[in-house]
Formats: sequence, structure tokens, C-alpha cells
Amino acid sequence: MLHKPGFVLSDGTTLDDLIDRDMNEVSMRVMDDAELYHHEMERIFAKTWLLLGHDSEIPKSGDYVVRDMGEDNVIVARARDGQINVSLNVCPHRGMKVCTAEAGNAPIHRCIYHGWAFRPDGSFIGAPIEKEQMHGSKRTKDELGLKKARVHIYGGLIFATWNIEGPSFDEFLGDAKYYLDQLFCRTDSGLELLGPPQRFVLPCNWKIPSEQSASDGFHTLTLHRSLMEGGVMGGTAESIYDNAPGMYGVDVGFEQGHSLRCLEAAQTFKMFSDMSFEGKTLDERLEMLPPPGITKELIPQLHKNLSPAQVEQLATIPPQVGGMFPNVLVAFIFAPRTDGGSSGALALHAYVPRGPHQVEFVNFIFAEKDCPEQMKRDMLQNSIQQTGTSGLIEQDDADTWPQIQRAARGVMSKTQTLKYQAIHGHEKPEGWQGGGYCYPGFTKDDTQWNWWLAYHRLMSADA
Repeated sequence: MLHKPGFVLSDGTTLDDLIDRDMNEVSMRVMDDAELYHHEMERIFAKTWLLLGHDSEIPKSGDYVVRDMGEDNVIVARARDGQINVSLNVCPHRGMKVCTAEAGNAPIHRCIYHGWAFRPDGSFIGAPIEKEQMHGSKRTKDELGLKKARVHIYGGLIFATWNIEGPSFDEFLGDAKYYLDQLFCRTDSGLELLGPPQRFVLPCNWKIPSEQSASDGFHTLTLHRSLMEGGVMGGTAESIYDNAPGMYGVDVGFEQGHSLRCLEAAQTFKMFSDMSFEGKTLDERLEMLPPPGITKELIPQLHKNLSPAQVEQLATIPPQVGGMFPNVLVAFIFAPRTDGGSSGALALHAYVPRGPHQVEFVNFIFAEKDCPEQMKRDMLQNSIQQTGTSGLIEQDDADTWPQIQRAARGVMSKTQTLKYQAIHGHEKPEGWQGGGYCYPGFTKDDTQWNWWLAYHRLMSADA
């Protein structure tokens, strides 16, 4: 039953009972409670901006893909005027799913139940036997269109929200935009999606992978240890816990719940080469170890599209992994090639809720539109092998998350808490240009705790 400003579950449990902000602890019950899940759909997935895809998936008029905003299925379509529209995939006549295909091109979407027809922008055209006016006379045709979401295109990424009067997309990004622009808005033509997204369903609550995506770097040291032992992520079996590769950098958190891990390019470079960055200019550093997906020929475009401070960060301590609240993982990974170059991997994961006990893992793989075709093939291969649905990294994660979910079902397990008490505290490094809360040094729990604080704010707001 709902109360203002927060809510109380039917057994009297409050949000503060579940998330102890004094102790930085979260009850394991949050991963297994169906009633709480219902509130999340109303207060988070119906209120905030959600990633649905990329505009390169629907380049032509009439092109569409079908995606999900929480539990709501939507049609993402390009209309005749070139605009991208997101419409609820529910016929206003009898509630049937209007578009039953996953992707395609259609100038008209016709419901198979009674034939009501809609344009790609969601507007209602009519029903069969027009003279009989089977839509009646109580509502105009303008009132009978598909429910439309608010849409924003950012670096080609398609975001939408049902919160029509809510915060703008720029407000949603906040200070994270400074860093994300370095990944998504750095070249003239931008990114393109390398084929349809990979998808599979895991038996776990959406929050388990999503809170890990809030820049949990520490789990890499143990869960992904085999990658380090094999040299994929640097280090050896003997040196992992002494050198802790990838554990030192600057984690950056934001009030909105987003986060990014910025790791020194020189540290990354040492994993793959004995050459030194010492005394090199920014452009020389960028040529020696380009950001994932950037060729030498594209480096001038970095200077054109980004500020000098953003270019400097890309060359020295670039953002590499992190998350966008509530359910997106960002992975821009440096990776070597056999010819000595570095193409890397560009991927986004969306963790789409499928009920309180399941999540759909959606993996988007990108490359710069203007990079060579061979580099696109290399990046696709790198992404599939590492961060794909059967990738080496995701095989580790996909084993762990369902086990946490299984544990959360137990009567005693529900009394246990997730602990986020390794807190560094905000400490802006000297000369740091970007905003947000900075946590330099060894990666700790700050950014994940920021994720839970953002979750708490949305869940405790008025419905």
C-alpha cells in the first residue's frame, strides 16, 4: 500500500528498512520481492530515461525495431519525416500487441486482431470498413493513436521515457555528459551498431547486474582472475594480488546514479607493450594507444568534436567502464591486435527486467562509422569474445548473478545485507577537469553506493 512521500510494503516494511543509509547496507530481500518489483516498474522504469537502441538500426523511413521499457513493449520506428518515435505496442482497441515482429520496415502497423492501423509515428489511421467507423464516435482519431514516449537521441543512442514533463535528458546525464561525450560524441559520423543486439535471459533480478555496472571494479580481481592469468587483462597468476592491474585509477560517480572508471592509458599500454609514454605529446600518445575504435586518421576529429580537456583525458586517463542508471553497462575496452595495433571493444549492455526473478541481457556492439571495415570486424570479434553473451567476461558474470538470486530466496538469506562500507569519499585529483564525485586510487564501493542512493531517491519520491 502506497504512502507519501515513500512507500510501505504490505507487511509494514519501509524503504529505509531495506536500504540502511547510515550503515551503507542493502537487504538481500530487494532481489526477491515481487511487491517491491511492482513499485520499481512504476517509480523507476516509468519515470527515468531508458536505452532502447541506436539510430543506425533504423536508417530508412518505415524501419522499426521492437524493444522494452521495463515491462512495457514499444515500437521504435522512423517516420516519413525522419524523426524517431517510440510508441507503446498495445492497441487501444482491445489491448492486442500491434507489432508482432521484432524488426523490419512497415509504412503501416496493423493490429492482427481487428485490423486497427497506425503510422510509424503512432498516429491512428483507421479500422477496416471505414464507412462503418468501427472506432466509434466518442473519441477522435487523434485520441486513438498509440501512447507515445518522450524521445531523445544522444550520440545516435535512442533513449525514451514515459515521464513527459520530467527532467530533460541533459539533466538526466548531469555531469556524466562530459565523460560520455568522449565515448559517444567524438567523431563526425559517430558510432554504428554492428548487427542486431545479442540477447539472452538469466534467472536473476535486474538489480544484480545493474548495481555491478555502477563501476564495481573490485570483482574483476577475483571473478575474472582467469583473464588476468591468461594475460588478457594484464598481470600473471603470481602478480595479480601484488600489482592488482586495473584496480587503480579514478572512479567517478554522479548524483543521478551513473558512474565511470577512468584508468590511466599508460597503465593499460604496459599490459601490451614495453614502449613508454614518457615525454610524448597528446597526439603521439593517442597514436601509440588510440581509444577503442579510433584510428590515426580519426584523431583530428577528436580535437574538432571535443574540448582540449576532454581530448587530454582520452589520451591520459580515459573513461573505460561504468554504468548509466538504472540498467546500462558501458564498456569501452582497450585490446591489442596481432599486428601491434589496438582496436578494442565498444559495447553497451542493457539489463531489461523480466519479472522479479529474471532479466534479459541485451548486448549492443559498436564501432565508429568511419573506421575501416577490417577494424569493425576486429572490434566485433573482440566484443563477442569478451563482452558478448558467450564471452569470456560474461560467462563469469552470468554464473555469479543467478547464484546471488538463488541465495536471496532463503528465509535466513533475506535477513542478510549487501555491504558497501569500503568508502573512499570524494577527493578531486589536482588538475581534474570533469565534474562528479571523484574517488582516486584503489577502486572501492563509492560509485555502487551512489547507485543505491539514486535508487532510494526515485523509489521514495511521490508516485
